[in-house]
Amino acid sequence: MPTADTGSENSVAQGPGHSLVVRDVVTETPDAKSLVFDVPDELSERFRYQPGQFLTVRMPGEPAAARCYSLSSAPGVDDSLVVTVKRVAGGLVSNWICDEVRPGDRLRVLPPSGRFVPPSLDADLLLVAGGSGITPMFSVVRSVLERGSGSVVLVYANRDERSVIFAERLRELAERHPGRLVTLHLLESVEGLPTEARLRDLLRPFASSAAAFVCGPAPFMDAATAALRDLSVQRVVVERFESLTGDPFAEPDLPPVETVMGPAARVAVDLDGQRHVLDWPKNAPLLDVLRADGLDAPFSCREGACSACACKVTAGQVNMTRNDVLEAEDLAEGWVLACQALPATDEVAVTYDE
Repeated sequence: MPTADTGSENSVAQGPGHSLVVRDVVTETPDAKSLVFDVPDELSERFRYQPGQFLTVRMPGEPAAARCYSLSSAPGVDDSLVVTVKRVAGGLVSNWICDEVRPGDRLRVLPPSGRFVPPSLDADLLLVAGGSGITPMFSVVRSVLERGSGSVVLVYANRDERSVIFAERLRELAERHPGRLVTLHLLESVEGLPTEARLRDLLRPFASSAAAFVCGPAPFMDAATAALRDLSVQRVVVERFESLTGDPFAEPDLPPVETVMGPAARVAVDLDGQRHVLDWPKNAPLLDVLRADGLDAPFSCREGACSACACKVTAGQVNMTRNDVLEAEDLAEGWVLACQALPATDEVAVTYDE
């Protein structure tokens, strides 16, 4: 099994990603561990994050392997970045993290990304988590309770009591913030797998929440989202993670000019308050074009499976080769995944600044 980097590599690595030191490894349950990262001062802005976002972590070795893991730490509350990883049967990276990573190791990571973020810390939220899906929810819960004025209902499903990540800390939060956090546990060992009907009955009293967030195993999320739709919850946000097949830390490899089909399109990109106008080859993903031109466009998986690279089309049209995360409402508003976007018109404008 590959081991983490232990050399004196500079904290700012060449190319995408940065090398961060693991300050501590915390055992949360028999199958879950939290990695506490130190972020040097020169990277503090680059690693600023919002509750509900994630890091992409690279396992060293060949072939490269990377996975996205949600941040369980809360911005403005914790002084370190923390990701919590649950062991997956046969999972290459999760088992390596749980078995091999030690304090003092360096891991290559991409900056925080993701749109699984509450609209306001002052809103009343309904959070529906299964298993390790609690990780981004824990960040959201703590942020709302410690920095906002909203209240939270957390429905949390697990295999058994030993599998409940953050069980004691959730109890402490409820005691410290009476009336603002309600946690409802569903244990498969007690009442079986959570069905759509069971979830619908459990969630019904909270259907008026400002937004519902769902994260966990795919069958659980399907049942939860179906129940929430039946209850006419106005805003439902789902976080899905897929195993990455490529290396998002590699430099973009644009197709050679002779393979470009037809003349390139022109794209105007608003990024970090500046506008950039570039040629966009018809068969090159927008993200690769931006990164190759030296622009610091956000990204994570590069496979259409996360939404870290999402941007909004404000003029022209694009096609996506893959989309596993954007909902119909997102598409209607013009959101696309830059890593999967190809130009469908000769002139296109997109923005990252919304």
